[in-house]
Amino acid sequence: MTDDHSPTLRLRRLGHELRRLREDKGLTIREAAAQLEWSAAKISRIESGHTKRVDVQNIRALCGLYGVTEQGFVETLLALAREAKQRGWWQAYQDIIEGPYVGLESEASTIRTFQLGCIPGLLQTAEYAAAITRAASVRDPEEVERRVGMRMKRQEVLGRAAPPQFWAVIDESAVLRPVGGRETHEAQLRKLIDTYSLDHVKVQILPLAAGEHAGLTGQFVILDFPEITDRSVVYLETATEGLYLEEAPQLKRYNVLFQHVCASALSVEASITHLSNLIDKL
Repeated sequence: MTDDHSPTLRLRRLGHELRRLREDKGLTIREAAAQLEWSAAKISRIESGHTKRVDVQNIRALCGLYGVTEQGFVETLLALAREAKQRGWWQAYQDIIEGPYVGLESEASTIRTFQLGCIPGLLQTAEYAAAITRAASVRDPEEVERRVGMRMKRQEVLGRAAPPQFWAVIDESAVLRPVGGRETHEAQLRKLIDTYSLDHVKVQILPLAAGEHAGLTGQFVILDFPEITDRSVVYLETATEGLYLEEAPQLKRYNVLFQHVCASALSVEASITHLSNLIDKL
């Protein structure tokens, strides 16, 4: 079950409420920031939930600006800010995790991803993850081990009592690439095949023979959440940072993209057969 006490979830809910209050007041982010003598970036980070914590004095200042007089509602917002200071397990890895993605992933009810170049992190073997990490110029063995350990910890989300629905469409180039050598490659393919027995995991392979397809613009992850008030998020990862998209037109665009890559991919059953055939050819 999703942890309603998760700091990331609390920050997002707080940010959504503050954004609603600002918009109801008819203020832009710049106008609100100017009146409080803050930077526009500060308010943007609070509203998006892309901050480690929010000071309760900042919440009081925003409530005062937006004319919030109902004390019970103010206390609810303050409680969200205080509870957001709790630590999720991933905060022990803040030096290697940029942004709130892992926290969002741990709270999602549905995770849909399209991957072009490599296997999704939630389905990687430890050996595959280590090879990918070393390829990214991480050379220190202890640092490689720590990063792999963090990735294996992330995978526990799929093994919990009420796991999210996970649906991955993987470009065939990722499963053909012999990352880490033959043994690692084979073990990784077998791990993908093993997902067939899991009701909450679906894997589809998008074959090279499909030619051009909608996913060639790049890989992405769509995260949906159990509460209707928690907006979905599209996550785009680059070499230097992550980009989070939450506006309705953006979400609609990526939902359509995912539908298209699913339609271009092999069925789940055919994908498992294809992976088995690839192992036979190794």
